[in-house]
Amino acid sequence: EEELSSEQVITEDDETVDNFFAAKQQRLLVESLYHSWQRPPGTFLADANVGVFPAPAESPLVPDVFVSTDVPLPPNLQNKQDRSYFVWKMGKPPDVVIEIVSNRKGGEADDKLQDYAHRGVPYYIILDPFRRLSKRQLRVYERRGDNYVLQKEKWLASLKLGVGLWRGTFEDLKEVWLRWYDEDGQLFLTGGEHAKQER
Repeated sequence: EEELSSEQVITEDDETVDNFFAAKQQRLLVESLYHSWQRPPGTFLADANVGVFPAPAESPLVPDVFVSTDVPLPPNLQNKQDRSYFVWKMGKPPDVVIEIVSNRKGGEADDKLQDYAHRGVPYYIILDPFRRLSKRQLRVYERRGDNYVLQKEKWLASLKLGVGLWRGTFEDLKEVWLRWYDEDGQLFLTGGEHAKQER
């Protein structure tokens, strides 16, 4: 029944990323986790624009970036039931969801915030790089009860992960980027940044 319900779900709808900055930001967040997070291989999933399906009959959420710990990558990505994040198969929602604001119509600060809180996602992060919704470029929320509470600290305590804004160059674009940090305040580096340091 589980496989049947996964097979009947529409997992790919050919919707695309809406701008170059968002695409680069997503790559930076995902790549640096895989290169720098000191966790055993196969103990977390991080990706961008992958459907998160709360239940077989529910519409998916498609976060710009998500991170989920203690879940392995499905064994065969050619199988439709392994190509998306099915919460009922993974056993939990993602631990972190990041939404990147590109316009005022995305609902990141209202509808999506409520949706992720309702689905039990512990941390919800809004990156508003061009200040479309407010003067704050970065907002970090932690779920308390059934709602999110805006955090002063940019530290995801249960994951031992920090987030913050960093001005620098990634993929030939100098900009303010959202980056991961460890508990000592050290930046999580991409593979290219590691190689550059070694040189």
